[in-house]
This record gives sequence, structure tokens and C-alpha cells, in this order.
Amino acid sequence: MSDISGLSGLSDISALSGAPDARDTFSAHGYLVENIHMGSVAVVDTDGKLLWYAGDPSALTFTRSALKPFQALPFVLADGPARFGMNSAELALLCASHSGEPSHLAGVQAILAKIGLDENHLECGCGTPLYYDTVGEAPPPYAWRPLHHNCSGKHSGFLAWCRLHDVPGRDYVDPAHALQQEIRRTLAVTVNMPASSMPTGLDGCSAPNYALPLDRLAHLFARLGSGAADRQHGAAMGDLFDAMTAHPHMVSGAQRCDYAYMQAGAGDWVSKVGADGVQTIGIRSAGLGIAVKIADGAARALHTATFSVLDQLGLLDNARRAMLEQYRQPPLKNARGLTVGDIRSVLTLRRPG
Repeated sequence: MSDISGLSGLSDISALSGAPDARDTFSAHGYLVENIHMGSVAVVDTDGKLLWYAGDPSALTFTRSALKPFQALPFVLADGPARFGMNSAELALLCASHSGEPSHLAGVQAILAKIGLDENHLECGCGTPLYYDTVGEAPPPYAWRPLHHNCSGKHSGFLAWCRLHDVPGRDYVDPAHALQQEIRRTLAVTVNMPASSMPTGLDGCSAPNYALPLDRLAHLFARLGSGAADRQHGAAMGDLFDAMTAHPHMVSGAQRCDYAYMQAGAGDWVSKVGADGVQTIGIRSAGLGIAVKIADGAARALHTATFSVLDQLGLLDNARRAMLEQYRQPPLKNARGLTVGDIRSVLTLRRPG
């Protein structure tokens, strides 16, 4: 994809293919393209059939935080939320990259209390809440704790799985730990791939993360979007879909992309962003799964490209277009607040064959 940032009236473009043409096109209209961000898109149905693509739809892609609903899946399959009396907002937090807002912190604390633990057991590390970067505010001086890390909800779910199965929680992020082995096994079965074919990395929160072909990641979200109708994990997928779509703020936070996409989807879209340019969306009514990866990880290219994909698929009516307008062609501003360029998408979805 090509994200191009511009200076003094230049243009910043997001494109997936044909970047030289994009540069020529905008230059012909008096713009100078400064930066181009490449990437790939895969759009599949609930059977995993590739319907639309751009770039390389089979590109091996680390799932990053888009994996979170499926890291929670073994706990849900074991009826963990009901066993510990977790409500749907708390289940949504297990899938979250939250902003560290008061409702998020209270939710994680409630989960930990229900399993008889506290934040000292979290192994995600400490992180400044995403809220401040999202709203453009400088964070106050504070000794941030593991509770504030955007993955603390996921990690509280990890600990809950350990308590449910009477497994020691210490070192639960170790790839050899029983929890991580079960997550890896369940993921491999769900995507119908040998576990050995899923390269393993270590995510920012120290948990193992896996790389999948982009179209397999899209297929996961097509199936999550189908909810309880999923032929393999029915009720569990339904619980995850229902929790995330009912509580998009718990999955994300104010002014965050997943919150915006799920609000626009009004219960029909389930969305999860991942670090380094990953975005996934499942569309229940259309039976679609969408996965976008920006090759250089540029977040500003990601959202403009995702808007373009949704638009080209005919998923944006006037109301949804208005709700997501901020992503269509966002301006680039300098330190004085002057508009010096913008970000544009020139990607074109193609049908296979």
C-alpha cells in the first residue's frame, strides 16, 4: 500500500499496488508524492475462499493483537467466563487492546478479583495508557503499572485459564507453558494448519504470537463474524462476537479505530487492530472476513487503506461513511496546525484469476 505524506500542499497516499502510477497520477495534478506505503489485502468468505485481494493475499503476517479473540478462545471453549461469573464486558476485555481508561482498569481489576489474583501476577509489563497518544495529550508523570498496559485484559484471561485448569500461573507467557501450548494447538486446529507451519514470535506484551498467511487471518475473522453459526466453534465464537460487538469501547477506547468500526457496523462488524499495520474485520451480514497489512507498519496508511477496502466492497452507506470520514483522506498538519498535505488511498481490489 502506498501512504504518501506531503509537504506544503503535497499529498500523502495509501496504495497497495502500482505505486509508480500513483506517483505519476498525483504529480500530473500538481501534487508531489513524498512517501509510499506498500501492503496487502485479503477478503474471504466464511469457507475461506478468496474473493478480493490487493498485493499478496497469502503474505505471511504476524497476527499481533488481531490474535486476541483467538487467544481467548480456549478459555471460552472451556466455559471459563461462566465458571468465574464474568459478564460480557469483561469477556470483551480479554480480546482488547484497551486505552487504559477508568472503565478498562476497573474491568481488569474485576476479572482478577473473580479469579482470586491481583495485578502483581500480570506478566505483560508496564505501559503508558494508549489513551494519551490517541487524543494527543502528554501523559502525566506516573509510575505506570501492568494494569495500565493495553494487553492487561488479555493477560487476566490467561491467568483465568490457568486457574480454571489448576495450572501454575507463573511464567504463563513462556511458549512451553501449558496455556500457550493450548492456544497454539487450538489456533492450528481452527485455521487447519500444522502448528509447525505457524512461525512463532514474541509480542510486545511478551506473549507468543504467530504468523499466518493473510487470507487465513481474514478467514478467522469471517468465522468470528459468523458468530454462533461457525461450524467448528459455534457457541464460543458467538460469545466472543457478541461480547466484542456489544462492548466495542471495552475492546478499544475513545477515538480508537476498533471502536469506530464497530460503532459504524452497529452490531454487524467485529473489528480488531494489531500493531505494525494490521487490521481485521468480520462482516456478519455479508459473510466476509477482511485482513489488511501495511508492509512498513505505518498506522496512518492502515486506516485510509481500510476505509478504501470497505468502500470498494460496498459496505459504506451514507451514515457509515460519515462516521468513518476521519479515515478517508486525513490531513497532515504541521506544528502550527497548518494543513501541509493529506493521506490518500490508491489501492484497487482485484478478483482472483
